[in-house]
Amino acid sequence: MSIIDWLEEHQLPCMHKFIFGMDCPGCGMQRAIIALLRGNIAESARMYPALIPIIVMLIFLVIHLKLKLKHGAAILVYLFIFNAAIITLNFICKLVFLH
Repeated sequence: MSIIDWLEEHQLPCMHKFIFGMDCPGCGMQRAIIALLRGNIAESARMYPALIPIIVMLIFLVIHLKLKLKHGAAILVYLFIFNAAIITLNFICKLVFLH
């Protein structure tokens, strides 16, 4: 059994979905991470479109913290806004088209 199989079998339940019966803005992230770890980039992006931009933002954050980039903080703000917009639009699309 690989670590990816273990992660797939031990996913955390969504309490928001359990209580309210509808997806939360983060629903699909765990499955998208597993798909990405398996190399299924398109499937991962379909499940949770913000995952890859979030990973890019986190990598940039580490680079900025290590190298103290001149405009790094401003770029991080724009990346955060971009990710928040993707998450919000994805959540709205799920509410409108899937329910």
